[in-house]
Amino acid sequence: MVGDGHRAAGTPLRAAQDEAGVPPGVWKGRGLAAVGLTAGDVVTERQAELLLGEGRHPDADRIERELLEEGRSPAKAQRATVLGRPIEHNKSPKTEKAKERTPWLAMDLVFRAPSTAHIAWALGDDETRRVLELCQDIARDKTIAWFEDSVAEIRWRSGGKIRKPVRDGLIVAVFRHYESRATESKPLLHDHAVVSIRARRPDDRGTWGNLSADSLMTHIVAADTLYLLYFMEEVSARLGWAWEPREVTPGRRPVMEIAGIDQRLIGWQSTRRQQIEDALPVITAKYEEKHGHAPGERAAYALACQAADQTRPPKRTELRSLTELRKRWRESAIRAYGADIVDRLPERARAAAAVVWARVRSVVDIALAAVDVVAVVYVMRGAFKRHHLLAEARRYLSYVLRGRPHQAGLDEQIVQAVVDDYTRPAGRRMMTADLRALYPRDTEDQAVLRPLTRKRTASPYERARLAAGALRTRVHAVRRADRLGSRSRPHAVAVPAAPMSRLQPTRTERKAGRVSEQATDVAAMDQTRRTFEAAAAKMAAKLQDGVRDRAVASGPRPQPTAPTTPPTHTQQPGAQPPPGRTTGVA
Repeated sequence: MVGDGHRAAGTPLRAAQDEAGVPPGVWKGRGLAAVGLTAGDVVTERQAELLLGEGRHPDADRIERELLEEGRSPAKAQRATVLGRPIEHNKSPKTEKAKERTPWLAMDLVFRAPSTAHIAWALGDDETRRVLELCQDIARDKTIAWFEDSVAEIRWRSGGKIRKPVRDGLIVAVFRHYESRATESKPLLHDHAVVSIRARRPDDRGTWGNLSADSLMTHIVAADTLYLLYFMEEVSARLGWAWEPREVTPGRRPVMEIAGIDQRLIGWQSTRRQQIEDALPVITAKYEEKHGHAPGERAAYALACQAADQTRPPKRTELRSLTELRKRWRESAIRAYGADIVDRLPERARAAAAVVWARVRSVVDIALAAVDVVAVVYVMRGAFKRHHLLAEARRYLSYVLRGRPHQAGLDEQIVQAVVDDYTRPAGRRMMTADLRALYPRDTEDQAVLRPLTRKRTASPYERARLAAGALRTRVHAVRRADRLGSRSRPHAVAVPAAPMSRLQPTRTERKAGRVSEQATDVAAMDQTRRTFEAAAAKMAAKLQDGVRDRAVASGPRPQPTAPTTPPTHTQQPGAQPPPGRTTGVA
């Protein structure tokens, strides 16, 4: 609530926040109405203590006082302010598990923008700073709304075995921080969204219970990719900037950054990351010496967390306001790279955006998106669940659109296309890629993905990209062969890409019309092709009539002494002409 500052005993919360240079927290979420709060209200110290520290109503003092005036006992008055079960229930000595149980009343979700957004927010003018903060607010609130609509579940009955959607929504306290914990203060615009675990059940009485924490944690990565997608769209719409991928670690998944911002500024801002990277080789060498092999993917992540903990600096005692921080950041960047790099940052971002928009289309091909998503998730995970596909689909949209707005529900359409067309069950609640569906016509090519999953010399993401490229090439080849096979003239008119049902004839009942954002009507495509064929035939007939009229007007020509010409055969649409003979109209 006070950032990285120290709060002396007896200091009011608001005074401590002013000294720390952080704004006061605000309430968010649709569940606020159930406890008498409004979105945007300031989070007071007593409200946070009651709700997030004791699991009670944020206005419990008033409610308890009124009940005491009505004649209730102190114990009953206090129990009436508890939302759900009281914390004392977890301290019951009846069972050993109850003794070990620790109350969990909230969880912290951190919304952090990309590095280049921090740089533009810290070094730009006040107007740019306010716009980027607004983009942060919108992207964060939309992500919290998605949690409320699609993810949040409440535990039901004994042991919480039954899960149901929450009745009202979530109760969230949002706290904004401005800087990182690096030795030298660096800009890091991020929000801490503290979600209360208390929520109302969807019953007639409106009783309170606990959220299913594992449901929220399972969708953390999908929420992170959704937040980034929304943030990119807001920045592009309000500032006219575009985005491009940047490879942070060779062979690993790239991150999206604002195009046109000097890469040296990213190194200037990411000093905390450099501290972790300097300590990681020492920790990795100790691991290899102990276990006799290099760490795998999970072990490498654990070692990176260990390096972050070891290099984490203590909280600073010298605190500054945001105005003073931005002044110091600007002076530091100018000393390091010059005033031209800093002052022309927005101008260069807009110029780079024009180049990106010139080569990026705003249309998403769902067929290609589906094969890309299933290839990446299959190679990197083997067996997966729906939320893994959802996170990868949102990464795909971020990479393809580069900040352009996407149609609502497009990520779910891509995931549904993958589930329907390219997956098969793989154990309890798991699925994997269906290679026969990916290669329906020649089974010899179905093993193209298997060697990629066993090629340990390359990183998982490199193998995933190779697999995705192979599948995209396959889809393009099938589409091209399908178009060529449907031509009735040497030159055909270009039509939209064929639907998935023509790529896989055995699954037509589940694949009608998944080609782009807008549904493609197969009948309309066939009608368009027939219209152009009829026009071409009519033109050919007119040209033949003209040739015949000119021949009659000029009189009979001498016939060469050659064998009698065989009778002319009418070529059927789609048939090949006999060898050595030219038919049709060029």
